[in-house]
Amino acid sequence: MSILIVGSMALDTVKTPAGRHKEILGGSATYSSVSAGFFNPVRLVAVVGKDFPKKHIRFLKNHNIDLTGLEIKQGKTFRWEGEYGWDFSDPKTLLTELNVLGSFNPGIPDKYKNSRYVFLANIDPKAQMRVLKQIKNPKLIMCDTMNYWIQNSRKDLLKVLKQTNIFLLNESEARQLTSENNLLLAAKAIKKMGPATIIIKKGEHGAVLFSQKSFFCIPAFLLESIIDPTGAGDTFAGGIIGFLSTVKKINNASLKSAVIYGSIMATFAVEDFSLRRLDRINKHDISRRVKEFKKYSCF
Repeated sequence: MSILIVGSMALDTVKTPAGRHKEILGGSATYSSVSAGFFNPVRLVAVVGKDFPKKHIRFLKNHNIDLTGLEIKQGKTFRWEGEYGWDFSDPKTLLTELNVLGSFNPGIPDKYKNSRYVFLANIDPKAQMRVLKQIKNPKLIMCDTMNYWIQNSRKDLLKVLKQTNIFLLNESEARQLTSENNLLLAAKAIKKMGPATIIIKKGEHGAVLFSQKSFFCIPAFLLESIIDPTGAGDTFAGGIIGFLSTVKKINNASLKSAVIYGSIMATFAVEDFSLRRLDRINKHDISRRVKEFKKYSCF
């Protein structure tokens, strides 16, 4: 069952206590697509410039990703530069250059329009809405966002949420969107906006799933080494929709499992710069880490 993912592809420059790497592969659609590709084939819609390295195209094709929907435009690829201290939860953005992403108007290829599982990664809500108008009868729509869109494109974001089944955001974004400090009250407020399921990301403290009348908290998987947390949230999202595309029924049980698989996928992403660690794992590695997680989180 193919998964449609629409978002950004980028060239990142990242500095952490482990080192600095210039113009490495990044972007919300990139991380989420590679993560989801471990579960089912992915159809990717994004835009890059003529300067986008061909080696990255080959990398994505090798990870179960169809690039028919990748637009290569005249101009430069979206670039982001950030720096992390020992507190990885508080990155400092040094540079953001939208370049061709600034005029991104996603066109969905005909063969993608029947995609059953759709993930709208972190891009302008106007672009997310254009995608929703082009797809036909999806089974599941999952959406991500960020504080910038909540502040500057709230009306458009609310239109997207009315058609969204699962909404992902972090703690500060949940509070910003709802003006509620309490996450339980924030989740209840977001449900009234449309999504039946809300997943609030808490970084190194795990995540909380709010589905129907229940909620489910998971801790973070403990790692000995964190190298680069860039893209962890997108990898988390890719693991969630990837897992859900493999189940017969989406219910509380499958949603809980999906959040665990998403969390495990994110743990691999942070163990090296860019997507290098994700490039070195296989399904056996994922299953083994899921078993480890279940062992230490059950009582």
